[in-house]
Amino acid sequence: MSMPSGHTVLGPQHWDANRKVLNDQWKYLVDDAATAGQELVISPWLDVSYRQSADGLKKYMAVFNDAGKICAAAGMRFGYHNHNFEFTQKLGDQTVYQIILDNTDPALVVQQLDIGNLYETGADAYAIVKNNPGRFVSLHVKDELLNAAGKYESTVLGQGVQKAREITQLALKQGARHLIIEQEAYQGKAPLVCAKENLAQMAKWKFKNEIL
Repeated sequence: MSMPSGHTVLGPQHWDANRKVLNDQWKYLVDDAATAGQELVISPWLDVSYRQSADGLKKYMAVFNDAGKICAAAGMRFGYHNHNFEFTQKLGDQTVYQIILDNTDPALVVQQLDIGNLYETGADAYAIVKNNPGRFVSLHVKDELLNAAGKYESTVLGQGVQKAREITQLALKQGARHLIIEQEAYQGKAPLVCAKENLAQMAKWKFKNEIL
């Protein structure tokens, strides 16, 4: 069994404000990830304290770049995994996500795009991938449907409204290496039944070899 990717939140507890460097706690986490054989160290959250202003967030992106350097020295890559606030929250005239993309070094900070999390915000995952070639090395591949309560929730691939196949095809053409199927709502089915259906759909789309 391999573990190419893992989630490790990079947060305020990892920053030494006096020395202006990432502390040993972060370095230990990176060492653990390397020992586990990870290729990617993915931070899946951005503390609210860092997204109060555009200037503040831009400055914090230097920390992302520093995290990327530490991961690179350990033979891995650092990256960020989105939720939905990155596309709904604007700082000035830019979304949080655009600020992240514009102020991180692509050689040091990669992106793991969750195409389900962003759907309900109205963001266009296909356009985001197309306009930022090479930034997305990993995808959380999800489909979404509108439930009886009028809210979007995940569903079996190919049974919802997200353009999962097209987005995934484009990302792979641009260099994405790892696909992670994620489903968090099951519409009355057993989770393992959904897992089987998702794998079958990915095989039908000819994405089987890239699935984690």
